[in-house]
Amino acid sequence: MADVARLAGVSAITVSRALNTPAAVSPQTLERVRGAISRSGYVPNLVAGGLASNRSRLVAALVPTIAGPVFLETIQALTDALAEGGCQLMLGQSGYTGLREDALIDAIVGRRPDGIVLTGIMHSAEARRKLLACGIPVVETWDLTPTPIDMIVGFSHEKIGRAVADFIYEQGHRHPAIVTADDHRAGLRRAGFEQRLRELGMAPAAASVVPAPSSLGNGRAGWADLRARDPRIDVVVCSSDMLAHGVMTEAQAGGLVVPRDVAVMGFGDMLSASHTHPPLSTVRVDGAEIGRQAARFILDRVEHRDPGPKVRDLGFSIVKRASV
Repeated sequence: MADVARLAGVSAITVSRALNTPAAVSPQTLERVRGAISRSGYVPNLVAGGLASNRSRLVAALVPTIAGPVFLETIQALTDALAEGGCQLMLGQSGYTGLREDALIDAIVGRRPDGIVLTGIMHSAEARRKLLACGIPVVETWDLTPTPIDMIVGFSHEKIGRAVADFIYEQGHRHPAIVTADDHRAGLRRAGFEQRLRELGMAPAAASVVPAPSSLGNGRAGWADLRARDPRIDVVVCSSDMLAHGVMTEAQAGGLVVPRDVAVMGFGDMLSASHTHPPLSTVRVDGAEIGRQAARFILDRVEHRDPGPKVRDLGFSIVKRASV
């Protein structure tokens, strides 16, 4: 930092301000400091800076998978919003079993990030205890509970399941089936769906459960399994758009017409959902706003601002297209 200060013709304190609070430095001075940093190849020692300021300027986020597209909007929005607040995102892939999440939480807490963003609310008792005790802002996402670890932003999976049951009932379907991944959040949607079917007086839906994360191939296999068991099925509700695309592909490969012979419903409203043949009916959740709100929660806390209500329900919407 002293070398940068000499090159820029300013004090070391001014260099520190340019790095940490650039708004407090004049544009001309900021330009000189940045030029000196570029010429010298200086990279700030964030560990030392974190010890001095009690800020790491890193936020850790855990998602079950980076292979599927469903979490991409959240990751991108979280990255962008944190960058605007002077923080960078460190991403971990936790899987769907919970075992990897415990190890990642140990590694993350030990590095004292400015905040931790988790997917879902199902954590081990040990992980929950550590997160409650660590004093780091924690945001759970993509789910809802009145008793979060710290803060939460998401939506009710059970309500989505119930709403989808009402939607297909209103479209005249009476022989539904389910293709669902074997993860917890998909299970909540399935439970809400099946409960609402019972309330509507409908027979239980046949189900094909496939491994998470979802894939188009799993969707094809799921429909082949269901079709062999019950040829009366007139609508298939899927736990992801990827599975729904697979169901449509397999149905069409077998000579069926969607939705005349079988209707298909997805979840997530991926970018490709409106471009399938036919365009896919699905459930839209605002993944980008989940990321932005998670970032606001953390930045407010580290800047000692009131983050407001700690439970944020962003809701969802059913998108009707030509597949139902």
